[in-house]
Amino acid sequence: MTTPRDALTPAALAMLSSIAEHGSFAAAARALGMVPSALTYRVRVIEEALDALLFDRNSRRARLTEAGAELLREGARLLDDIDAIANRVQRVATGWESHFTIAVDSVIDRATMMELCAAFFALDAPTRLKLRTETLSGTLEAVVTGQADLAVGVVLDARNRVGLQRETLGTLEFVFAVAAAHPLAAAPEPLAEDTVRAHRAVVLADSVGRGDGLTVGTLYGQEVFTVGDVHAKLEAHLRGLAIGYLPLPLARPYLASGALVAKRLARPEHRLTFSSVWRSGDKASQGRALQWWLEQIRSPVTQAALLGERSAGQPAFK
Repeated sequence: MTTPRDALTPAALAMLSSIAEHGSFAAAARALGMVPSALTYRVRVIEEALDALLFDRNSRRARLTEAGAELLREGARLLDDIDAIANRVQRVATGWESHFTIAVDSVIDRATMMELCAAFFALDAPTRLKLRTETLSGTLEAVVTGQADLAVGVVLDARNRVGLQRETLGTLEFVFAVAAAHPLAAAPEPLAEDTVRAHRAVVLADSVGRGDGLTVGTLYGQEVFTVGDVHAKLEAHLRGLAIGYLPLPLARPYLASGALVAKRLARPEHRLTFSSVWRSGDKASQGRALQWWLEQIRSPVTQAALLGERSAGQPAFK
């Protein structure tokens, strides 16, 4: 009889995940290049080894049972661990990580990140690069949970986090902006809190995977419109759907054209300091991909570009 250890191979876990993703044995079989009967047989072998039913056969769709869902949750962690082991082995053998993931906050300049990625690819390194777009506390959480090797644009203070290293990226000024046609555009300054509270604010959805996340720049009792990234936030401002703070470099062209109007509030100016964060370790234990990225983002020119502060035609790094 097949034992659980023999049955639960990485390939078997990937197969079960495919069935759950496609919603049927037939669709998963097509995706995997198998005949449905062979796929069904392999699932039954796994179920017998575990003495547990993984899929509910009474439904038209292949629905996971509670046991099946738990297996896939734990299986995903196991596959992540396998990838991490392979990454460490690759790093020991060549000095390069096999995979390198960067969590990039949505406030970070996209063009600059793409230029840096192009320079990295030009190295012809044996490292697969992955970018994750995160927002607010989700950017730091990606490194804390091991889902990213480096976080760029962390707004939370990570100095007291055990096992992490942090370096300041820079300080970004935010401007309170409204559309030119918005009622507040012509309102006398400074705007009082009660005046601001009467209008809808657009805020960024925190990408953190648990808890309520972080909210910045709103007043108690104010109606809120939540969007996924800073570019959607800018669009909401331009359409007059809501008001709030925008990074000054992002808003500057629209302020110059008159599409947006900057308003002075009774509250203090809004500035946030952003950082880069990665897991602790001396330079000897760092992979070459991490070393390369840290070298780039330590450059003042690159830091300014990442925060959107560079002139047209100016390179993102030197």
